[in-house]
Amino acid sequence: MGSLFKDLLIVFKFVEDIYLGLKKLLLPTKAYAWQTLIYLSVFSWGLSYFATTPIKEIIALCGWLFLIAGTAWYTTDDPVRVPGTFMPVGALITGFLVSVFAFGNERDGITSSTIVLWPTVAALITAIPSFFAGTGTEAKAQLPKPEERQKLVILIASCMVISCWIQFYFVMENWLQQYPSLLSDNFRRSTFVVRTEVPANVSTNGIFILNKLQPKLEAKINKQSWSQVEKWLQNANTNLIELYEEVKLDKRLKEYEEKELWQIEPRISNPYIGKKDEYLLDILSVWTGPSSNPRGYYLKKSCQIRPIAIPTKTQKPDETAVVGEIECGRVSKPILGAPPPQR
Repeated sequence: MGSLFKDLLIVFKFVEDIYLGLKKLLLPTKAYAWQTLIYLSVFSWGLSYFATTPIKEIIALCGWLFLIAGTAWYTTDDPVRVPGTFMPVGALITGFLVSVFAFGNERDGITSSTIVLWPTVAALITAIPSFFAGTGTEAKAQLPKPEERQKLVILIASCMVISCWIQFYFVMENWLQQYPSLLSDNFRRSTFVVRTEVPANVSTNGIFILNKLQPKLEAKINKQSWSQVEKWLQNANTNLIELYEEVKLDKRLKEYEEKELWQIEPRISNPYIGKKDEYLLDILSVWTGPSSNPRGYYLKKSCQIRPIAIPTKTQKPDETAVVGEIECGRVSKPILGAPPPQR
């Protein structure tokens, strides 16, 4: 029975400590306290819910200012330092709130600018108290001592470098989203880009463009009179560009800015000895964007074009017409270097 009573006392003591801790945290000892500012921010946001624009925005702005001021006050009362620096952890928290308030938006909340500028804003918040002496309403502006100035410059500069590296990450991420063919390049000598595995869709957009061009090209060649086919081949460069403009309207390519960095070029030859009327059409998809190879690379799809005789629909059974026929192969692997010159 005595043991049970002791256990109950321990439980009650534990609950009492939690209650007293919460009471100390939530209830201000005086009106001029950080808790008051936090409660004012909650009250402002609740009030803004029932208001209309522009009053709603003004009240919400006040809520943000109360929250930032209250958080800064609480975290600087007994500051905990970031290991290895003199930056208070509270400056990081306050800096994050300031970044969200200044650079966020209602739709996305936290944006890339919020994350990028967070370290720099936190460093500036850490530096501000060094330019004032005294407390409360008696604070006066002052110039920090030389040794303190050096520490502040190093801290702010270091945080700006961190912000630059974070910005570089977002820039690279945006590039790889808009220009996914960059992933097909060789990053083994890069200090900035680490790729754990080679993606299965190397140069996917270049391959996609050539495969999309094929049915459009076949529609221009197959079963068309041979004279029209030869006339089309004479202006193959212009005609292929027109077909590529149609391919650009595809839903998939619309998502990527890199469609403007793929250049379509034809190469026409007659390699078949004794067959003057047969042609080899190489369609090149040339990457004109950034590349580790200064001469870039390109992809190739080879198509064989030849004339064939087919029966006409007239009543003469032996009468035939000569039309074009095209047969295309697979897209080649990326070929390093500049494409061969046009003949």
